[in-house]
Amino acid sequence: MDTTTPLEATPEPGAMAPEMAADVLLRAFRLMSLSRKIDDKEIQLKNQSQIFFQISGAGHEAILTAAGLVFKPGYDWFFPYYRDRALCLALGVTPYEMFLQAVGAADDPASGGRQMPSHWGHTRWNIVSQGSATASQCLQAVGCAEAALLYEKLAGIDNRGALCKADEVTYVSLGEGSTSEGEFWESLNTACSRKAPVVYLVEDNGWAISVPAEVQMPGGSVSDLVRAFPHLRVIAVDGTDFVASYRAMRDAVDYARARLGPALVHAKVIRPYSHSLSDDERLYKTPGEREQEGRRDPIKKMINFLRVHELATVKEIEAIQADVEREVNEAAKQALVAPKPARETAALWVYSPDIEPSSSAFSTDPQPDGKADTMVAAINRTLKDELAHNPRIVVFGEDVADCSREASLEEVQGKGGVFKVTHGLQRTYGSDRVFNSPLAEANIIGRAVGMAVRGIKPVVEIQFFDYIWPAMLQLRDEMSMLRYRSGNRWSCPMVVRVPIGGYLRGGAPYHSQSGESIFAHTPGIRIAFPSVAQDAVGLLRTAIRCDDPVMFLEHKHLYRQTYNKGEYPGSNFMIPFGKASVRRDGSDVVVITWGALVQRALLAAQQAEKDGISVAVVDLRTLVPCDWQAIGEWVARTNRVVVAHEDQLTCGFGAEIAARIAQDHFAHLDAPVRRVASLDTPVAYCPDLEEVILPNASTVLDAIRQTARY
Repeated sequence: MDTTTPLEATPEPGAMAPEMAADVLLRAFRLMSLSRKIDDKEIQLKNQSQIFFQISGAGHEAILTAAGLVFKPGYDWFFPYYRDRALCLALGVTPYEMFLQAVGAADDPASGGRQMPSHWGHTRWNIVSQGSATASQCLQAVGCAEAALLYEKLAGIDNRGALCKADEVTYVSLGEGSTSEGEFWESLNTACSRKAPVVYLVEDNGWAISVPAEVQMPGGSVSDLVRAFPHLRVIAVDGTDFVASYRAMRDAVDYARARLGPALVHAKVIRPYSHSLSDDERLYKTPGEREQEGRRDPIKKMINFLRVHELATVKEIEAIQADVEREVNEAAKQALVAPKPARETAALWVYSPDIEPSSSAFSTDPQPDGKADTMVAAINRTLKDELAHNPRIVVFGEDVADCSREASLEEVQGKGGVFKVTHGLQRTYGSDRVFNSPLAEANIIGRAVGMAVRGIKPVVEIQFFDYIWPAMLQLRDEMSMLRYRSGNRWSCPMVVRVPIGGYLRGGAPYHSQSGESIFAHTPGIRIAFPSVAQDAVGLLRTAIRCDDPVMFLEHKHLYRQTYNKGEYPGSNFMIPFGKASVRRDGSDVVVITWGALVQRALLAAQQAEKDGISVAVVDLRTLVPCDWQAIGEWVARTNRVVVAHEDQLTCGFGAEIAARIAQDHFAHLDAPVRRVASLDTPVAYCPDLEEVILPNASTVLDAIRQTARY
């Protein structure tokens, strides 16, 4: 690809004299040239099949170099997107490190060979590992900025100065097409309402792959659309003009550093290359459009600027370009021979290698305190104790606070969640640690990820499992993958509490869903699902104190039952994950179950005993990790297995258990593994229909009898 740049100087209309020192401008030119040359070299390597993906930042170099020179590397925090090569070079990432990522080398500081090129990450420079989903970084950036504000306010924080800086700013960038994503708008909502020190950079090259900006948004200008947001400083700039870009970025960063609120810079740039090497822009851009873009090339404009203002001669510019080419070629040469990750490391870093929640460190003896109480009371008390134990814990979600208007707390009892699980927490620990979120599930999870990256421990609530799906992208592509995709360089330990399940009489399709199997199919998330109050205490405390994202499922039907009450087992009581509990001994059939089906299985086992069938009931308590050892032992002991769960039959977690038993313990089976589950339908509103759809004690009993008779 010919990227030769003419060196003749042509004054532009209204060209302004430089306001920066010549050495700064020459450094900027070198960084811009370096970024372009790395793109070109990667394209060459991709065409030679020496790397496996390429996406360029060509045309964006001026605004990104300006941003990199205005921000403070290793001081501020960065959530870039895949065009941000020049920014990362300006912050301190080296060409060699970029080529290490391109070749998938073990020493790639962004991911260790796990994430594709141009998905930036670097712990030294506070560049947080980047996913591929567009705009998903926006909510995380807001959470990161909120963490800085939290560290300034929270009491009891050790080493505060190492955790945050008094005037730090968080940077987040995206293309104009990505501003169509709902998470961008959710992030602006919170950034503005909380006056978070975030600087958004919208790099508008006019095309979201093949879709032009006027199709993405009304009027084709995101800066026009966002000007009504309170506290948001909005700046539009020609992002191909380095000096104008520097002024714009300095203005935005100064505004955020002063804690006046967030800022958004809308930079009009170009995309002289196709979206990626998988795209061919000639299919949708006319020759005239491409020629017009070429006239705004920021490299050409920068050369022209240097020549017009006599800051560099043709010879000096050529010397810089030659030096850049030498550096790029040498870096690529070294990276091509760098070792690749060992094949045996493929499964590493899905979870924390340092803290194992199934270990004996999380097994503590109960110290009962008080009378037996409900599961909802047990969870509430555990949250209170953990908030006292760890000053970095914050609790937030929809309606979890007692009252957002603090002045009203003296006059009202307080909400504390739709199930009262968090009642009294805000009143005890304050609004900085317990607060309401907007009604936006992705907002909750994305912000929590950004906070967790900074060492805050979010314990968030999704109000109903039925409404978790708007957060699925953050859960599946971000929260669960951050540690793995960064090669264990970044992580986001947090707890997502989720009321789940039916048996509510009137819950209907949208307040009765189960679906734990979907998240069991999401590597990187641990799943706990207690059935009794004491287990809820021990498992929740383990979830909070472990080092991984945990989905803590709380069955709504079990919150206030009498049969699962228990004494509070103490403020240090923990239960290791992956350790099943035997609720009932038996020798003929074992029922493997969890959640609300535990009690129904116990009732069925009692009835089966009248038929002379001895039934054991094993409560898994956690699904990830699952206690496969206990399952195997009970298969060998009883030779007959029923798996009972509330989730739908098809692709429920019981199918995985049945398959593993057939694979690993077939020789011990005297009968097929039988599954009990909901019908493959939504849960209906009418109680008569709900009783048909959801499994109950009688359906479990039928399965026990059939298995025993086989």
